[in-house]
Amino acid sequence: MSDESTTQSNGGSKSNGNGSTKGSNNRAFLLQQLYVKDLSFESPNTPKIFQESSIEPETELNIRNSHSAVGENLYEVILHISVHAKKGEQTIFLTEIDQAGLFLLSGYNPEQTNMLLGTQCPATLFPFAREAISSLVGKGGFPPLILQPINFDALYAQAREQQSVEA
Repeated sequence: MSDESTTQSNGGSKSNGNGSTKGSNNRAFLLQQLYVKDLSFESPNTPKIFQESSIEPETELNIRNSHSAVGENLYEVILHISVHAKKGEQTIFLTEIDQAGLFLLSGYNPEQTNMLLGTQCPATLFPFAREAISSLVGKGGFPPLILQPINFDALYAQAREQQSVEA
């Protein structure tokens, strides 16, 4: 083994060992922590609902996300997903999750930061929330619910357009 070290010039930046570098021109987008903030499942009409031969539920899906700064360049992003399956007015099941993550975002201007918080962060959290919902519905005695992929870029653009119309 050699004691030689190789120095690479990267604009005066120093690696911090986690794949990102510190410096004025460098950007970081890192998921620091992933966690479930809230999770619930309700099936108020069991076991009666299982005795019905054909259940063709109407499913309502609601998605929203929020974020807040919790430190320098550190943001908590929460993806809230609610699924309400009904047959007429009768609830088959209702499940909700607040899938959260701590994201380190540095080197971005405020507009880029807001875009990342509204698109890439929720997109990173979505597969974890989708799996939790599918598993929870299955453990409730129902066929697992598979949520389709969501285009958070399109949702963000739609929300921005609506904000500009309202302003």
